[in-house]
Amino acid sequence: MAPASFELPAARARAIWLRAQRLDTPTPFGAGPEAVGRAIEHLGYVQIDTINVIERCHHHILYSRIPGYRRADLEQAQSADKSVFEYWTHALAYVPTADYRQFVAAMDARRARPGPWISGVDDADYAALLRRIRDEGALSIRDIDEALIEKTHPWGSRKPSKRALRLGFFVGDLTVSKRTGMLKTYELSRRHFGWARRPRPVAEAKYAEYLLRRALRSQGVVGLDSICYGDAGAKPAVRALIESRVKKKELVPVHIAGQAKTQHWIEPAALDTPAAPAAATHILSPFDPLIIQRKRLHAFFGYEHRFEAYVPPEKRVLGYFALPVLVGDQVVAALDLKMDRQAGRLLMQKWTWIAAKRPAWKMAIDEALHGFERFQRG
Repeated sequence: MAPASFELPAARARAIWLRAQRLDTPTPFGAGPEAVGRAIEHLGYVQIDTINVIERCHHHILYSRIPGYRRADLEQAQSADKSVFEYWTHALAYVPTADYRQFVAAMDARRARPGPWISGVDDADYAALLRRIRDEGALSIRDIDEALIEKTHPWGSRKPSKRALRLGFFVGDLTVSKRTGMLKTYELSRRHFGWARRPRPVAEAKYAEYLLRRALRSQGVVGLDSICYGDAGAKPAVRALIESRVKKKELVPVHIAGQAKTQHWIEPAALDTPAAPAAATHILSPFDPLIIQRKRLHAFFGYEHRFEAYVPPEKRVLGYFALPVLVGDQVVAALDLKMDRQAGRLLMQKWTWIAAKRPAWKMAIDEALHGFERFQRG
C-alpha cells in the first residue's frame, strides 16, 4: 500500500520553496566572488540568456540573491577561481565545477550522436581547431578569420568554425574560459581546469541521486517534473530513487491543498520551515529558478507568467520582457522594463498589477526599483 500523502497548505509550500531559493533573507550567500560560487552551488544552475533590454538574466538572478553583486565577481568565479563552468541543463547555464562529472555522460552521448546543431563538422577541421587552441591558447570566434557562409538559422553564425567550437563545447573537449558580454572564449577543458584527464561520468543511479539532491536543496518541495526539468529521460531512475527514499522514511509524500492529483515529496526536516517568509521584495528575471518552471510556479503561487519577447506586439499582455515582482510570498505585479544605458535610466514600459493594488506594495516596489536601477548602471 502506498504511504499517505499529507496535505500542505499553499502558503506553507511557498515558504519552503522561498527558503530553499534563499529569497527570504537579505544576504544568504555573503558578498564577492565567493558568494557567486556559493549561490550557484546552492541553486544548482543559473541560466544564461542573450536578451539585454535590461541586464542579462545570469547577472540578474545572482543580484536577486547577492545585493552587492558585481559582474566582475562572476568573471572571477568562472575564469580565475574556476568554481563554475558553462554547460547545458534545461538551457545554457552556469553550473558548479564540483558537479562537472554529472554532465560527462551527456557529453559522451553527444559525441556519439551529435544533434543538428553540432553535426557535420569535418574531422580534420575539428582536429586542426583543437591543435590551434593547444598551440596558441584560448580563442573566440572573432579570432578566426575565414570565408563567410549564409546562416542556416537566425541564431547561427556565418563563420563555419562556430559549429566546430560548439561541438567542442558540447562534447567537453572545450570549455568557455571567459565571457565578455555574450562573446565566449574557448579553452581546452583539461588545461583550463588543470586536469591530467577528464573526470569519469557517473552511473545512472548516481546521476539520479544528484538530480534529487539538487532539487531538494533548491526547491524544498519537489515533484518528478521539477526534479527532472529539462531531463525527462532521467525520470524512471529518479522515480525509483524516490520510492526507495519514501520506504526508508527519508522522504514524505505531500500535496498542495486542492491539488491532490499532483504528487510532491519533502524531507521530514524541511517540514519545520516557518510558515511565513520575510517580507522581502524581489524584481525577478523571467528565467529565475523560481519563475522558469511555469507549471510549478502556477501550482505554488497561483500565478501564470507570460514570456512575450517572441509574441507579436499586438498580442502582448504584460510586455516584451515583463519581470514578475515578488512581495513576501505573493507575485503582485509584472513590470516591463528597459534600460536606457546612455542616460543611465531605467524606463517603465508597462506596470501590470497581478493582485489588487496596495499602497504598501507600491512603496516596496518603488524602493526596489531604485536599487535595481543602480544595479543596471553597474
